[in-house]
Amino acid sequence: MTYVTQPFMPPLAEFMPYLEAIWRNRWLTNAGPFHEELEAELADYLDVPHVALVANGTIALILALRALDLAGEVITTPFSFVATSQAIEWNNLVPVFADIDPATCNLDPDAIEAAITPRTAAILPVHCFGRPCDVDRIQEIADRHGLPVIYDAAHGFGVRTRGTGLLRYGDMSTLSFHATKVFNTFEGGAITCTTAAARQRLASLRNFGFTGHTTVSTTGMNGKMSEVQAAFGLLQLRHINEAIARRGEVSAFYRRALGDVRGITMLAPPEDVELNHSYFPVLVDDDYPMSRDALHARLEARGIGTRRYFYPLICDMPAYRDMPAAQAALPHARRIGDQVLCLPIFPDISEVSLAITVDTIRACAAARG
Repeated sequence: MTYVTQPFMPPLAEFMPYLEAIWRNRWLTNAGPFHEELEAELADYLDVPHVALVANGTIALILALRALDLAGEVITTPFSFVATSQAIEWNNLVPVFADIDPATCNLDPDAIEAAITPRTAAILPVHCFGRPCDVDRIQEIADRHGLPVIYDAAHGFGVRTRGTGLLRYGDMSTLSFHATKVFNTFEGGAITCTTAAARQRLASLRNFGFTGHTTVSTTGMNGKMSEVQAAFGLLQLRHINEAIARRGEVSAFYRRALGDVRGITMLAPPEDVELNHSYFPVLVDDDYPMSRDALHARLEARGIGTRRYFYPLICDMPAYRDMPAAQAALPHARRIGDQVLCLPIFPDISEVSLAITVDTIRACAAARG
């Protein structure tokens, strides 16, 4: 079976010196030397002022929202992984779903503005598939209404727009280093922020709220990253440019091989953006001779794993569909949710798997009529 993604694993021999150092140090967690080194190297690589490492991407979202002491509603997208909305609810906030721009699959700034009320506390957009949101318009709206912006950048590792690190935008951005992501630390995540004060607050929140050896100044949690995870992240950084380049080759192959298939639509590459090629979504529209779900099943039968990212919409899941905020008209999100199919993409994918994927899609298209 070829899965939709597979973690990049550097040579095991290169990881052994890190493990040997951890065994010598006997420093397994609580901001050890590898942890501190990874924070510094990530800040440099991602072109951001400050990085706070955490245990996973969901905790990153929860702590970023907690750090801002919000109350009320948070405008977000229904077209995302459910953790985006769950983090809002963990902070006793209410998710309000706005529609997406069908060209980007990101929150539509006009829909954001239409959803703002006196109860709105923040905006939480997602850089879906690592493609940048309209950061300028979102910031203009946020500034005009006095709202913070926290970006869910779980897919956005290493993306640059107009020569600048994507994670520089907004008040904070959160990253996931889950095994399925472009950059992984087994499990893990991070929050990027613009000020040293915000970085210090996040460091306190991830460590039970401690602000000194014996002083707890706020309600925090155990959200720390271990030394083993941080060491693996340092090793990943040595290979990340090569891994992203290989993903780019796979993306280019799909664009060449599927560009003329009627009924298969690929999102247009954004201008002046260095992508990380974290996912390769296609839309199976009405001109294709079978439904998205039928094509998904056909590929699965041939050993090719695909994912319907993101279906169903968060607002249609049992935990959310009865909420008043889930009843908004979301025509673009619903159409994209019914059509989207992410094809396998990862650095080690075989030529055989790519050929089977493309041949199956083209063969099904040829069965038209």
